[in-house]
Amino acid sequence: MNQVPPYEFYTQKRWENWLGRAKESGFQIKESEEEASKESAVFVNMVDDVILACLKVTARFEKDMLSKEHALEILEEIRDIVLSEVEPISEDIDLMISSVQTSLMGALVAFECYVMGDYEDGANIEELIKAAIDAEASDNLELALDYTAQCGAIVLKGQSLPEEVMAELPYGIVAEWLDGIDSISAAMVGSDSYKEFDEDDEEDVV
Repeated sequence: MNQVPPYEFYTQKRWENWLGRAKESGFQIKESEEEASKESAVFVNMVDDVILACLKVTARFEKDMLSKEHALEILEEIRDIVLSEVEPISEDIDLMISSVQTSLMGALVAFECYVMGDYEDGANIEELIKAAIDAEASDNLELALDYTAQCGAIVLKGQSLPEEVMAELPYGIVAEWLDGIDSISAAMVGSDSYKEFDEDDEEDVV
């Protein structure tokens, strides 16, 4: 195994803590919208926490504090943690965790694409979304994921997701992947504290 970074960006324990919170939430899809919204907050926070960890990786990569190889290695470790199979909890919670993992898949491939530089800086994000939807319609999910990753890389570069296009997305896996990209965009707008942290930064450990 390669050198262990002095800062742990994300850990198995952290993910398991979130799964514990999801279990404790007792989330049920059939409940009133207000109650469901309150309980579903844990799933939104799960996604945001992973994305913040990934943003810290890319922020260090941008400052040449992490090599491309090391950044990709850390992102792969995060992917292995959050996309691994989860023990069943309840039908409704399992459904939400599955949705969380699908969204995170979209986000993680975006971070990887950004670090690798596998995207066109001036590409049209609307065209990429349309291409991803068309690829999904043709059952070419690998290509659809590739287009989604490029969308996310461009968002990480500073572009915005087009609201009108996002509002009219057909239900499907691309829409769920793009939810993950949307979460990246929201996290970047919400705060840029992820850009400034020390080697021994432990302030946000769950």
